[in-house]
Amino acid sequence: MHFSGFRVLKEALSGHKGWKPLWRDPQPQPAYDIVIVGGGGHGLATAFYLAKTFKQSRIAVLEKGWLGSGNIGRNTTIIRSNYLLPGNEPFYEFSMKLWEGLEQETNFNSMVSQRGIINLFHSDAQGHAFRRRANAMMLAGADARLLDRDALRGMLPYLNYDNARFPIRGGLMQPRGGTARHDGVAWGYARGADRHGVDVIQNCEVTGFRIDGGAVRGVETTRGYIGAGKVGVAVAGASGRVMAMAGLRLPIESHVLQAFVSEGLKPVIDNVVTYGAGHFYISQSDKGGLVFGGDLDGYNSYAQRGNLPVVEDVLEGGMSLMPMIGRARLLRSWGGIMDMSMDGSPIIDRTPVEGLYFNGGWCYGGFKATPASGFAFAHLLATGRPHETATAYRLDRFARGYPIDERGAGAQPNLH
Repeated sequence: MHFSGFRVLKEALSGHKGWKPLWRDPQPQPAYDIVIVGGGGHGLATAFYLAKTFKQSRIAVLEKGWLGSGNIGRNTTIIRSNYLLPGNEPFYEFSMKLWEGLEQETNFNSMVSQRGIINLFHSDAQGHAFRRRANAMMLAGADARLLDRDALRGMLPYLNYDNARFPIRGGLMQPRGGTARHDGVAWGYARGADRHGVDVIQNCEVTGFRIDGGAVRGVETTRGYIGAGKVGVAVAGASGRVMAMAGLRLPIESHVLQAFVSEGLKPVIDNVVTYGAGHFYISQSDKGGLVFGGDLDGYNSYAQRGNLPVVEDVLEGGMSLMPMIGRARLLRSWGGIMDMSMDGSPIIDRTPVEGLYFNGGWCYGGFKATPASGFAFAHLLATGRPHETATAYRLDRFARGYPIDERGAGAQPNLH
């Protein structure tokens, strides 16, 4: 089924009786050429590009729950490519370019909204750092604008500019940044993969790997053994547990990251805004809710829920930045399990087990990287070589002394 304005009009005139399910519900086959473990955004994107771009066949995506039950449906929907280091910025700019063509490529409305993202700064030192970041972005082909205090007042009049402790001095804006509908991204990739012959299998949890002679032969699942020529693992916060079943220990910790949404309000926040004096970021959804988040919970956890101290910390940041938010009622909150690497940057690489590949360690950058992550992982699985924008994301970079410490916090995953 091809979606179009004409199709919507036709269904409206016929009582909407012609709509079909977005994807099949197939039974798992005894074996596939490529099995992707994890039916989140990265796994579904990988399967889509494997089938569509790299012309691979006999592919399955295995998801232990339902599509969208993991981090792809538990984030604040921000997309951007305003990174600094050469190992990261070209990759995220590649992802931004894929975001810009995503809806046409998947024939699905993922509600990509390039409303612009503004990172505020509050001191001369932060301003100099953002100027350096803007230059790095432009050298990589991204867009960047430095805004002074007066320009910000015209765009964001509701901020607390005169806070004596954290005065707002300016901001770095990426006009092409913005948001996308997280569920729509998962559904679009799932539908696109299915249209190209991929078996998207839900309620199929991987419980082990069958490894013989140092090579992976398949996976054990709750729905039986499935043979595989190659296995790609993209399971975000569950990375440590899943890869341990293959005898591998990863440089990753799992932490909970909470997100929040307020009651629906009239349009007030046109952009995505991040607070430079605290970890707080906010945008407004199409339904009017203020969507915001902050720091990780400070302890290791596999639970998709958070705790009250972080709720208080995030709301304090919001009140400090924009006191008007104190008049809004909090509607709900949720948590995603973040796979925090030792340097705050991801891993896309083959493993010591022949035929077993890993994609993880995305920290805060997972959702915004979805298209490029899928494309780069598909490139690695199909060709055996890393994509040109992902050559720095090697699994052994910590042993070789080549970390990509974007935030400069060092080997402390809870601080990235």
